[in-house]
Amino acid sequence: MSPRKSPAFFVFGTVAIDAMGIGIIIPVMPDLLQELSNADIGEAARWGGYLAFSYALMQFMFAPLLGALSDRYGRRPVLMISLATLGVDYLVMAMAPTLWILFIGRIIAGIAGATHSTATAYIADVTPREGRAAAFGLVGAGFGVGFVLGPVLGGVMGEFGTRAPFYAASALAFLNLAYGFVFLPESLSVEKRRRLDFARANPLGALRQLAKLPMVAWFVGVTFLYALSHTVYPSVWSYFTKEAFDWSPSQIGWSLAMVGVGFAIVQMGLIRVFLKWFGEVRTAYLGFLFNMIGLTAIAMVTQGWMLYALLPLIALGDVVKPALVGLMSNRVADDAQGELQGVIASAQSVTTVISPLLMTQVFAIFSTPPGFYLPGAPFLLAALVMVLAALMFRRGLAAGPVPGG
Repeated sequence: MSPRKSPAFFVFGTVAIDAMGIGIIIPVMPDLLQELSNADIGEAARWGGYLAFSYALMQFMFAPLLGALSDRYGRRPVLMISLATLGVDYLVMAMAPTLWILFIGRIIAGIAGATHSTATAYIADVTPREGRAAAFGLVGAGFGVGFVLGPVLGGVMGEFGTRAPFYAASALAFLNLAYGFVFLPESLSVEKRRRLDFARANPLGALRQLAKLPMVAWFVGVTFLYALSHTVYPSVWSYFTKEAFDWSPSQIGWSLAMVGVGFAIVQMGLIRVFLKWFGEVRTAYLGFLFNMIGLTAIAMVTQGWMLYALLPLIALGDVVKPALVGLMSNRVADDAQGELQGVIASAQSVTTVISPLLMTQVFAIFSTPPGFYLPGAPFLLAALVMVLAALMFRRGLAAGPVPGG
């Protein structure tokens, strides 16, 4: 199959390589932050939360603008500029002599953080409405595959030093950039583009537009809570496993890779089965249930192998997001898909502003004496937030009928 006959395949590749660049640095972050801050694991986790906060704040502020720019000028240029900026960012981080340079690097990456939302809008452009929920699973699968390969590569390279994975992440971003220039055609035709409206191209303006659609507004709230809970994994997984089981960067990398395998299997295949058998609404409910059970169990494990036993449950919980995005996408106009994805990205970005700070603080409190020792405490908190997301989803359904439910 030629590249131009299957653009969705190449969006999958773009997202996968982007995710590799993110996942490749996670296994070394505890050691790097301890190295630069000369602190214990609890304090290093706090600094990790502040870094994630700076990244997410910029992403929250700029995601709607970049989504609106893609509605005006096309998806392809936004993707290309984002990838180029990420390549520079990882180089900056690789050479960072202090924590403050790391902060600058994360701010740059946050501004360029529209790759995922623009890729999702690309999928919406090339997919019929009735097939979008399943097609959006392809984007999630790309991230899953990226997180299979990224953490493994990062863990292996981390054995050679805390900076090596950052150089590899930069190379991947630039490789992805070149790949896109050659193989990624524009998906948004000129006649479907709209003028740039700065009143809507910001987080609050975009949210005001979607507030006019009660069903979409409620589901954006559900997306917020779901992401707030789900962000516990990138926020504290490496710190949690290092503290609870004394895992090395390589072991952390392999465990994250297995999580990625599970997510990829669900998003590439099982999501379609779930949607066919249960519809979007019941699929979302099942995903909430899987997440509640899995997060609670993670908090209670006493040995590392138990995490691997829970991986199928963790992976099945990932059916929630494509079902939610599909429900929302089918309720906005074709020329507003980029704006919608920008708002979704902003809602998720708010959680990545809040969640890393919240989860790392909880981890630090419950992993540092004196006090009650429970390094898995952030996962219990995440399970509670997932309960709230399911309740809000139920309330959103009351706003009107949902096809396919």
